[in-house]
Amino acid sequence: MATQVTATATANAQRSSSFLRVAIALQTLTIFLQAVSAGLLLSSSYGETLHSVGARVMYGTSMLYVLAAVLAWKPGGGSPRPVWHASGFLVLASVQVVLGIAHVPSVHLPLGVLMFGLSVLALARR
Repeated sequence: MATQVTATATANAQRSSSFLRVAIALQTLTIFLQAVSAGLLLSSSYGETLHSVGARVMYGTSMLYVLAAVLAWKPGGGSPRPVWHASGFLVLASVQVVLGIAHVPSVHLPLGVLMFGLSVLALARR
């Protein structure tokens, strides 16, 4: 009986870890696509629409990352470090949205680059 419970707990932990990895990968991809749409913003008429929609998707993936981190941490009782990382990304995404709406590219662009680098690093660590 104890072996069955352990096997179930292990399977749940692996599933949560996989969900966390997928969430980080999606976040990384959407941040990269934001860089692409920023380039289109400068060179085409539809770039602003793509960048605006992409910002909403990127923010949503940051929230998904927080959810995945909590689900990976809480049932298994592991380290809360991924939750802190995911929460930090959500704060950075919030700042990024505010800076984008305020049209402050001198901070918005470098912060986007930083977020992409940190997201790639988080993905490599998983």
